[in-house]
Amino acid sequence: MSVERAAIVTGASSGIGLAIARVLGQEGFAITVAARRPEKLDGAAKGLTEEGFDVHAVAANVAEEADIKKVVDAHRERYGRLDVLVNNAGVGVGAPVGEIDTKRLDMQLDINLRSIVLFYRECMPMLKAAGAQHKRAIVVNTASIAGKHGQAWLSVYSATKHAVVGWSDSMNRELATEGIRSTALCPAFVDTPMTDFAKAQVPAEEMIRPEDIAESVRYLLKVSPACLVPEIMFIRPGDSL
Repeated sequence: MSVERAAIVTGASSGIGLAIARVLGQEGFAITVAARRPEKLDGAAKGLTEEGFDVHAVAANVAEEADIKKVVDAHRERYGRLDVLVNNAGVGVGAPVGEIDTKRLDMQLDINLRSIVLFYRECMPMLKAAGAQHKRAIVVNTASIAGKHGQAWLSVYSATKHAVVGWSDSMNRELATEGIRSTALCPAFVDTPMTDFAKAQVPAEEMIRPEDIAESVRYLLKVSPACLVPEIMFIRPGDSL
């Protein structure tokens, strides 16, 4: 299928990922959406399709290398190009340091960090082709305010998000001359199920909306290629650092 612009969004069945996918559709991108739960992903993809967007859903657990390759291969086969990659899938599990469970440690490392590295690697030929064509290939990595300020109890999650910020900076230094920009989004609490644990302290109405995050991606699509944006931070009254 021949399209002018195409994107991949992970963690796209709800929340931030779904909001970003919607903005990309509004901006004329064909979109491959990926998430772990097929039923939830199919429902999200159906909704986007009904809004008139060209959407391809691929169920995948990004903790698995084979599933990452499946997403990229399916996208390449359907659309043949990649202009925007959004690494949004993530998970946070809190525990005091003396009680960190190895399985949950590995899960956070695999999903929050390892998957991003592997998506870059697998998508690099398509991203470089887009960068050579129009100098506007973009990768957006969802980090967190916890990636800028260490968080007690969420120490592993915080460490992975610090790594996402560092990785994004490194990729800008490595790939900017090839027309590929990387940005780490660093929001505080966003009103999604992932922050339900905090809503007794920070009411949902005071949290950032997923649509707020998605609008930052719309901005990145329009900013001059010469203006690298390594990090976008979102802080609202009532957010704790």
